[in-house]
Amino acid sequence: MSVLSTLNDIKLGIAIVYNGEPYVVLTANFVRMQQRKPVMQTKLRNLINGKVLEITFKPGDRIEEAEVGRKDATFLYTTDAEVHFMDGETFEQISLPKADVTASLPFLREGTPVQLRTFNEKPIGLELPAKMDFKVTAAPEAVKGDSAQGRVTKIATIETGAEIPVPLFINEGDVIRINTQTGEYVERVNK
Repeated sequence: MSVLSTLNDIKLGIAIVYNGEPYVVLTANFVRMQQRKPVMQTKLRNLINGKVLEITFKPGDRIEEAEVGRKDATFLYTTDAEVHFMDGETFEQISLPKADVTASLPFLREGTPVQLRTFNEKPIGLELPAKMDFKVTAAPEAVKGDSAQGRVTKIATIETGAEIPVPLFINEGDVIRINTQTGEYVERVNK
């Protein structure tokens, strides 16, 4: 791990180690006040549990850059407490606590390719492709008059069991593209 030499090296998007855990810098504002030494006010998101902290760094603080890696993997299955993946290179099985990947669970199906984030060679989280295609397994019929009342979406169930708001023209059996970051419908896919 490399040590950042000045406060100016703390920039948006870099990963640093704070209290022994990896964080990504969400905001970094260099502040100079009269009669005081300059400080760097930051917002940091923990890469393991997702919590956001506001931390102020002073000159002389030792700040280490975190070596966060990525590893190709494939989703296998879930149990009550863990989510299991297969390493894309070594074919070893890797597991993460279910609580660490809660936001991604609605979009995981057997064989889904993912990127595992690693810190000190240990998996700490995962990244899904930004957009993924899913088959609609259940979609209620649109009722005449729904759009007149301002309701232009309905709730459809996709193959993983997740419920997604979709436009009224989506029917059971359609394939739709979903933004995995926001959980929102993007478009209908012709397949």
